[in-house]
Amino acid sequence: MSLPPLVEPASELSVDEVRRYSRHLIIPDVAMDGQKRLKNAKVLCVGAGGLGSPALMYLAAAGVGTIGIAEFDTVDESNLQRQIIHGQSDIGRPKSESAAASVREINPHVNVVIHNTVLDNDNVFGIFEQYDLIIDGTDNFATRYMVNDAAVLLGKPYVWGSIYRFDGQASVFWADQGPCYRCLYPEPPPPGMVPSCAEGGVLGVLCASIGSIQVTEAIKLLTGIGDPLVGSLMVYDALEMTYRKIKVRKDPNCAVCGPNATVTELIDYEDFCGSVTDEAAEAVIGSTITPRELETWIKEGRDIDLIDVREPAEYEIVRIPGSRLIPKGDIVSGAALADLPTERQAVFYCKAGVRSAEALAAAKAAGLKNAVHVQGGVLGWINQVDPSLPAY
Repeated sequence: MSLPPLVEPASELSVDEVRRYSRHLIIPDVAMDGQKRLKNAKVLCVGAGGLGSPALMYLAAAGVGTIGIAEFDTVDESNLQRQIIHGQSDIGRPKSESAAASVREINPHVNVVIHNTVLDNDNVFGIFEQYDLIIDGTDNFATRYMVNDAAVLLGKPYVWGSIYRFDGQASVFWADQGPCYRCLYPEPPPPGMVPSCAEGGVLGVLCASIGSIQVTEAIKLLTGIGDPLVGSLMVYDALEMTYRKIKVRKDPNCAVCGPNATVTELIDYEDFCGSVTDEAAEAVIGSTITPRELETWIKEGRDIDLIDVREPAEYEIVRIPGSRLIPKGDIVSGAALADLPTERQAVFYCKAGVRSAEALAAAKAAGLKNAVHVQGGVLGWINQVDPSLPAY
């Protein structure tokens, strides 16, 4: 359904702006009025990573007058495969500053506002209130639910996107006009069920596909043209090159936007989403060793079975010497329990310590009471023991 424009038009465009946006101005649906609305708009992009990179660049190119960047991380070399707003010389630089410099280079007429901070319950309202529309480029469930709930409670529309390997999703959530994120996903997935991009990977160019959809939806909302994805979920499969549009209805029992809402203020989202299951959290108590301790065990010749619980592709990138591969999924499902040691002490590790905690819980439930896992995983090993190994 079409919606009225989200913002009023600015009073005028300068001569320079008319030249810059001429290809917009000759589109009847946009024209001078639409471009003036973009000039008067204030859009916040949460995250300057995979989705935030193309989103920020196209918001700037489109002439959105005020662009906010909420990002606390710094640029890492592994970001450059997909986060195209940053370059080699930006490694180690705050992403918010790097992104802001690129936005200004694309369009000097844009006012860039940097929020170089972790978005949390204490500041999210104050930041969101400054903007007409939010673009969500986050990559973790706790922040996604917080963004949704804050937007609902403030009556703000936001454009959501998600990417993983070759698949992407996008939608517009606006409780005043349709469903919110909780209507689609009332509860987060169980901890460890959905790998992050850092664990499972993402095709770099997929970010551009979904990020451009997000900006397209933002432009439609701001100018009041076309039919935005309110009440629809766009699902993209890059391998099959297919788009599917799925209807999403407002949930009358939604905890945050339903008539009998139970979430009337921000909650503890880390607790709501969890990082590991309760079983894993219990299993690691007294059964966690550091990479330094593992190094000592290996040097002493301790009788251990060092088990990498990541996926085969990750194992090929880097591994702790002397380890063997049994993916976490095979351990948790029970398919590989027979491969676990009964005479030697099992030592599990993964990339950063989450998956190994889940594997440890399954192993203990199967009777391996003396099993342990390595805090920080292979990344911890690289940082503390052998920095010559490649991190990913």
